[in-house]
Amino acid sequence: MRVFVAGGTGVLGRRLVPQLVARGHQVTATTTSAAKLGLLEELGAEGVVMDGLDAASVDEAVGKARPDTIVHQMTAISANPDMKYIDQWFALTNRLRTEGTDHLLAAAEANGVSHIVAQSYGSWNGIREGGWVKTEEDPLPLEKGTRMETVTQAIHHVEEVVLKADGAVLRYGGLYGPGATDDQVELVRRRQFPLVGRGTGYSSWVHLDDAAGATVLAVEQKARGVFNIVDDEPAPASEWLPHLAACAGAKRPMRIPVWLARLLAGDTAVIMMTEGRGFSNAKAKRELGWELRYPSWRQGFQESFG
Repeated sequence: MRVFVAGGTGVLGRRLVPQLVARGHQVTATTTSAAKLGLLEELGAEGVVMDGLDAASVDEAVGKARPDTIVHQMTAISANPDMKYIDQWFALTNRLRTEGTDHLLAAAEANGVSHIVAQSYGSWNGIREGGWVKTEEDPLPLEKGTRMETVTQAIHHVEEVVLKADGAVLRYGGLYGPGATDDQVELVRRRQFPLVGRGTGYSSWVHLDDAAGATVLAVEQKARGVFNIVDDEPAPASEWLPHLAACAGAKRPMRIPVWLARLLAGDTAVIMMTEGRGFSNAKAKRELGWELRYPSWRQGFQESFG
């Protein structure tokens, strides 16, 4: 197949492109920087410079590639996490998930591309009622009136328009692996990533290579609908954060009260650490035939950071 990967030099794109190439697909991958074209060639793709926020640039790139499938992996998440002001931290990514998605879908329609696979998010942001683990049938909360609202609106937009176009939405868990969590691990080593309250909030994780593998399957099977792309073990912060610290050779994380965390890091961090809901991967395993190399973050963290 001819596969167009928008966002080929991101942390996931760099793991996805070689997997697609290894399975015999012809890959065109985009970057916003001409300096990274060489990297895409090394990965086995034909590289193209594209501005995901410019409709003409997107249409031209898709038109020249003539792909069978488009994979939307465009984000712009900086290496300096700022949960307190997550609306500002994700401002450009939010635009890529709204305007950028619309541009890709318009280019797909104009150039006769029948299938799209798009990145969404499903780590700790499940609806905070009922059990601790959510399926694709459970809605994602909009977080109205909080700094998270613009982020959730963008995620909802991606899912709504891609599903309307009969494409596949992949809700990736917290990504870890080469280049994906360096900033978080550094904060853990500095003891600047504390446990909040009792650390009861759940998160789901997934290794980059497993996320890429699921994406390849969604492309090859022309999958439709929503899939949670997470490992087998959703877990509370009280379990995964100390394990991450141990694997990274850091001291055990400090524990701070909720009121102080809210003051220092904002409501989003408090929700994630104390009320977050993880996700089930049963549908992706069942319908895509997805098999994980790292079924648990316990093994994955050890191999990635040990």
